Amino acid sequence: MSAEIVFLQGTYTLMHIPLDLYGTFLQPILRVLIPQTQTLHLDGHDKLGGGLEGLSSQYQHAFFNVSLTHLECSVVCHTSWTKHIFEPILRSLPPHRASTVSSCAEPYMVMSVISTDLDAANRVLELTSPLAAAGIPIFFITTFYTDFILAPASKRANVIDALYQRGFDLSESRAGFYGSLRDSKGHRRRLRRQNQDRGCDRDRDRDYDHDYDYDHDYDRDYDYDQDEDEDEDEDEPPEPPFSNEHLQARTFELLQTRGVHPYVDPDLELLACSAREPSQFVDAYMRITSAGRRICPVDHDNWIENVDTKFYMAVVSVLLSQPRFASVTLAHNDPPSILMDKNLLPLFSNSAVGDNDATLVPIFLDLVSLPSEVTGIVCVVSGRLVQELKMKATSELSYLSTARAGVVILPKPLAIRALEILRPLMEPKKNT
Repeated sequence: MSAEIVFLQGTYTLMHIPLDLYGTFLQPILRVLIPQTQTLHLDGHDKLGGGLEGLSSQYQHAFFNVSLTHLECSVVCHTSWTKHIFEPILRSLPPHRASTVSSCAEPYMVMSVISTDLDAANRVLELTSPLAAAGIPIFFITTFYTDFILAPASKRANVIDALYQRGFDLSESRAGFYGSLRDSKGHRRRLRRQNQDRGCDRDRDRDYDHDYDYDHDYDRDYDYDQDEDEDEDEDEPPEPPFSNEHLQARTFELLQTRGVHPYVDPDLELLACSAREPSQFVDAYMRITSAGRRICPVDHDNWIENVDTKFYMAVVSVLLSQPRFASVTLAHNDPPSILMDKNLLPLFSNSAVGDNDATLVPIFLDLVSLPSEVTGIVCVVSGRLVQELKMKATSELSYLSTARAGVVILPKPLAIRALEILRPLMEPKKNT
């Protein structure tokens, strides 16, 4: 099993926008979606303070997500864009309207996770279980290519510690903080020895230095496996993803108490699509020189030269239509991706790639009654489904967190079975 985590630079804001204000915030959403106009300074000054934070040199977002459902509009963007693009709109609203828009109390960091040989269900569990075990609240966003985890920026040291305990080697470079997953018996044995020596009470609030030697707690030259060669010959099963009966019981009891019920929209089916790789773009216009026509020089650092304009136009059309479901994600190292109502597919013509036959069904969990600091929901709900549906049957499981909801996404036959599993677990207990 292999996985790589990249800690994206900067901090991000998670915003909840009620649907009755979606039209008001659509223009700033489009300004963030298409950031090129910010470079023109059309109002005579640079609103973003001279540096378009969160963008690459080609004006590609490191990370941006806008998700629209029947419950809300949810936006994740760099805190600089929140401050300069969204907050002016918010200040212009009457107080009673502005109060319905909310954002998480603290900034979040974003981690990009790439896994080459884990199915979707195991990815969700492997990535969320160590953080749930450490009591770290997270948001989880699955896209066509990559998984993203959002965690409070103030919990960075705790996240690093939790991932290290799970088997990630961590290092830092100029480009960012990286982690790659080790999954060996020797590593697991070393962790057991470390935990026994420490009494399992590692201080999770320790202030980490970026040059901290994560392997300093054991002797590099000592062969910890020398006394356990016989174990190597045994087919020791890999440790399962985090499974904690107390956490499961506590989480489902909380969902019961707060009246959270899993449900589906019987008429809503989703498709996961992506734009093409830049190398696959085909020029839409032939540059033909003719009398009286002047050809402008091409600036390859220009935003529009590095995107599939047909795909972006379709995305704009989707957002303008205020669909029942659409989740658009931009990430610097991936083509844009969208999870959407399958009825929107004709808008994309041939610009979208994906399996058009893989129809998915979203199971909604309305979490409006829960604080954003609640932990374990992604891990516990997904873990229970993996356990009940069996691993082979859950290869298509994915998860989308929005500001006030959780969405479990499965193929239609599995979604029906998943509802049968989750409903009794969240049924309020009757007083006897």
